[in-house]
Amino acid sequence: MEIQDRAELCFPELLNASCRKPTHSEAEIVLLQTLLFSISVLIVILNLLVIISVSHFRKLHIPSNLLLLSLAVSDFLVGFVVMPREILRQMSCWIIGNLMCSLCNCVAYIITSASVGNMVLISIDRYIAICDPLHYQTRVTVRRVTLCICVCWSCSVLYNSLILKEDLSQPGRFNSCYGECVVVINYTAGVVDLILTFIIPVTVIVVLYLRVFVVAVSQARAVCSHVAAVTHKQSVHLSVKKSEMKAAKTIGVVVIVFIITFFPYFCVTLAGENLLNDFSASFVIHLFYFNSCVNPVIYALFYPWFRKSIKFIVTLQILQPDSCDAKIL
Repeated sequence: MEIQDRAELCFPELLNASCRKPTHSEAEIVLLQTLLFSISVLIVILNLLVIISVSHFRKLHIPSNLLLLSLAVSDFLVGFVVMPREILRQMSCWIIGNLMCSLCNCVAYIITSASVGNMVLISIDRYIAICDPLHYQTRVTVRRVTLCICVCWSCSVLYNSLILKEDLSQPGRFNSCYGECVVVINYTAGVVDLILTFIIPVTVIVVLYLRVFVVAVSQARAVCSHVAAVTHKQSVHLSVKKSEMKAAKTIGVVVIVFIITFFPYFCVTLAGENLLNDFSASFVIHLFYFNSCVNPVIYALFYPWFRKSIKFIVTLQILQPDSCDAKIL
C-alpha cells in the first residue's frame, strides 16, 4: 500500500512534502493535451503568418501594421511560451523548480498585458485614421508608433513585476507542496489588475470604436446623399445600410470577443484563489489565452493584403529574389 502511495507522488523521496500527481484519467489527459496543444499550434501559426507578412513585405511597413506586428508578437508568445507552460502545469507535476515557476508566471502576465495594450493602441490608431484623417500622417508616424509600442511593453514588464513582486522575491512561497506551480495575487492587487487590465482597456476600446462607427456612418451618409442628389439613384440607400451593417459587425466582433474571453478570467480571479484549481477556473484561463488565437483573425484576416501574403508564404514565392517588394497592397 505504501509503495502504491509513493507511486502517486511527484517526488516519492520527499514523502509528505511532495504533491500528488494529477488525478486525471488517461483518456482525460490525452483529450486535454490534444486540445491545448492544438490551440497552441493554431495560435503560433496564425500569428507567425502575420509576423512574417508585416516584417518581410516593404509595402506593409506602415505605422498601423507595426501595431499589428506587435500584437502578433505578443500573441505568438502566448502560444509558444504560455500555453506549453500551462499544459505542463496542469497535466503533470512541475519538475523544473520554483524559480522557473515564478519566472514563467511573470512572463505569462507580461505577454497577456502587452497583448491588451496593443489592442488599445490599435483602437486609438483607427480612431485617428477615421475621425481625423487629414492629420493622420503627421500625427501617426513610424517613429511615434514604435515609441508607443516600446512604452507598452516596458509598462507591461514594470507593472507585472510589481504585481508579482512577492512571488518573484520568494519563489514557491505560495506552493503547498513540492511539484506545484501556483500564482497567488491578493484581493487588492486583483482589483487593481481588473481595473488596469480589463475595465479601462474595454472602456477605451468601446468608446473609440463607437465613435469610429458614428463618424464612418455619418461620412457614408454624406457621400451617398451627394451621389443621390446628382444621380437620383435609389440603390444608394441599400449600400448605406450594407455599409452600416458591415461596420457594426466588425466593431461588434472586436468588442464582444474581447469581453467574452477576458471577463470570465477576472471574475474567477476576484472570486478567490481556491477556485483556481477548479475545472471552471481552468476553462476560463484557457479561454483567456484563446483570445490570442482570435486576434489575428479579427485584425488581419479582414485585410486583403494578408490573404495575398499568405499565398506568397504558402507557395514559397517569398523565397524568390526581390519578393519583399511585391505588390501586396
